[in-house]
Amino acid sequence: MFTKTRFDSLELPETMMQGIVSLGWECLTEVQRDTIPLARSGRDVIGQARTGSGKTAAFGIPILERCQPTGSLQGLVLAPTRELAQQVAEEMTLLQGEQGLTIMTVYGGTDLEKQARGLDSGVDVIVGTPGRVMDMSERGHLDLSKVEVFCLDEADRMLDMGFLPDILWILERTTSRDQTLLFSATFPQEILDAANEFTNNPEFVMTNQEELDVPPIDLYKISIGRANKLWALGRLLVRMGDEDQCIIFCNTKRMVDLAVQRLQKHRFDVAGLHGDLKQNQRERILDKFREGNVRTIVATDVAARGIDIDGITLVVNYDVPSDIDSFIHRIGRTGRIGRHGEAWSLVSKDDAPQMSKIIATYNLSIEESDAPELPDGIDRDPVRKQDDFGENADVYGFVNIRIDADSSTLGSPLQIATWFEQHLRCDSLAIGDVRFEGDSTLVAIHSSKLGLAMKAIKTHPFGSDMVTAVVL
Repeated sequence: MFTKTRFDSLELPETMMQGIVSLGWECLTEVQRDTIPLARSGRDVIGQARTGSGKTAAFGIPILERCQPTGSLQGLVLAPTRELAQQVAEEMTLLQGEQGLTIMTVYGGTDLEKQARGLDSGVDVIVGTPGRVMDMSERGHLDLSKVEVFCLDEADRMLDMGFLPDILWILERTTSRDQTLLFSATFPQEILDAANEFTNNPEFVMTNQEELDVPPIDLYKISIGRANKLWALGRLLVRMGDEDQCIIFCNTKRMVDLAVQRLQKHRFDVAGLHGDLKQNQRERILDKFREGNVRTIVATDVAARGIDIDGITLVVNYDVPSDIDSFIHRIGRTGRIGRHGEAWSLVSKDDAPQMSKIIATYNLSIEESDAPELPDGIDRDPVRKQDDFGENADVYGFVNIRIDADSSTLGSPLQIATWFEQHLRCDSLAIGDVRFEGDSTLVAIHSSKLGLAMKAIKTHPFGSDMVTAVVL
């Protein structure tokens, strides 16, 4: 049976304990309890742990404790995706409290020159993806020979993504490395073979796969394009009563800032919570939230950990989480001590596969819903709904409209296409297939011209007849 151990029993540095307290953590998870003492002693550790088990702190605390704020690279963490690298860096930043370490993310898809300048100005800990770490090393902005402690996170995903040769390339250049930490949810033979090559008499930590509890709350999802997520969110927020509190989850710090900015523009009283905030700012916002002076918080997963407030009645997944377990942690913020709770997920076409995976993994019953109606006394949406035809488009960007007339009114397919080209003043490539179905006609229009097409149909006749149309 797993026995609880308190963080204050570890006798960690005061700055780190401040970070842990600010996160609201009191007791270690199983993987933290079994791993942290071994890693703090300097041993190499191979741990079995899935996302959501607390493994970031399991390796993050020992790494942070041994690093000093000198501006010289000492710790390197490799993660399989930029999203996970962001999460890990954010949590380590919060954990260090006022220690003063420079922790930097290094991954592709961002400004290479800006990253290079950051590395050149001095960094203590890097969290990155293999490809960009290799790139920065080859360009001379990152000296891998200085790395003292190395951590490989989610090794099995690294293997699946074909990163093993890149990892071995990086490891060969960490010539000053004296501690290696490796975490994986599963251990294929290739990982075990590689681990034997680059670890020194490691300790194996195999944690039990703890079941995640799904709270008894009402779950809903709204299929909606990204352009109208804010509109749907506005409808959810205006339904809140005076005693209700809400957490809105976004996947990135930038999205948190954007959502807060847009909601405040529409006169919602909200605050943002993410890892770029200073500890005292974060604590001030959380105090206001606990006291009910702020009723809605927009947060990343990492920043929201430790928020344990009974009054939260609404959770909104503005972004569907990229990590499956995070969904359960998010919705578990509501429905406390027998209170009624709701969790709504705003699901775009791009989000749908991940949402299906989440539902299947936990056998969840999530009701498909439209955005809720406005409550009594409110006759106008706080956020205006936009035309968003991209969700209806096929892979080439075309959307079908159905016109309530046949060839006797509209003419031939060529005549219909020509009518649209003239009234939309567009290239013929923006008009796709035209086909007749009984008394109606289907026309494929590129989504970029669809709004104009619908207006043209309302204002201009086909020959001598006015017609109507709907978007399919």
